[in-house]
Amino acid sequence: MPPNPAPHITDWLIEMGLTEAAGMGTAAISSRELAAWQDNTGIRLEPWVGRLIRKLSKAYIAEGRLAESENCPAPWRAPVSQREVDIEDAQLRKLLG
Repeated sequence: MPPNPAPHITDWLIEMGLTEAAGMGTAAISSRELAAWQDNTGIRLEPWVGRLIRKLSKAYIAEGRLAESENCPAPWRAPVSQREVDIEDAQLRKLLG
């Protein structure tokens, strides 16, 4: 995983629940949920932190949808190069003879 320079922010997001239930699926943490969490914990978020938490929640949902594909690489991995594809293809062809 990449370094996390602000683990307290991701900890807060995880504490909030990462996402909210919405109809037939999930939705990003809402402003109402952020306000309720702040009231319950006594922690006052700077406006930019609240916006960041919502962006992180949206990114979590988007990555989850991408990850439904069996071909989806890990988000921290560099894109697969054509050379890597060629090597894998050659190894598979050799194996299958």
